[in-house]
Amino acid sequence: MRKQHGFTLFELVIVIAIIVTLMGLFMNRFMFYQEQAEKTAMVQVVGAIQSALVMQYGEILTRGKPSDVAALSQDNPMNWLQKMPRNYAGEFYDPTPLAVAPGSWMFDLKTRDLIYVLGESNYFKPGRDGRKWIRFHVVQNYAVSRLPSLQQAPPELTGLLFEPVQPYSWF
Repeated sequence: MRKQHGFTLFELVIVIAIIVTLMGLFMNRFMFYQEQAEKTAMVQVVGAIQSALVMQYGEILTRGKPSDVAALSQDNPMNWLQKMPRNYAGEFYDPTPLAVAPGSWMFDLKTRDLIYVLGESNYFKPGRDGRKWIRFHVVQNYAVSRLPSLQQAPPELTGLLFEPVQPYSWF
């Protein structure tokens, strides 16, 4: 009668298969959460720029120079921030996604768009251009007054938004 010590080869293979399966699941979730963290950081910068845009608009109105509003759509939005993000690479003329490191911001001097180049894009669905970046620009909203006496007047500027040029999504 022999006493068995340790694992049999079959038990060892089963344990290794379970560990490999768990590691595969862990890595998949890890990559998903890493991409979600990058998305959250990008959305935070976009929110800061939107707030800075509203402040710039308010400053223009306070100074009594509404004609300067058009200049906001041509300006680099990073100039409005009190402190630029660490991953801001600078201004480029007609850049490609390879112009900067993944996970960086850059300003396109040709189109006057602020661009975020994704670092993690496994769950990202790009816009019509098919590139793994998101282009943002300033949009001026105009609307006709709801007051009956002013409905014949030309549309008024109702606000400024910092929006993506093309729709995109994460799935």
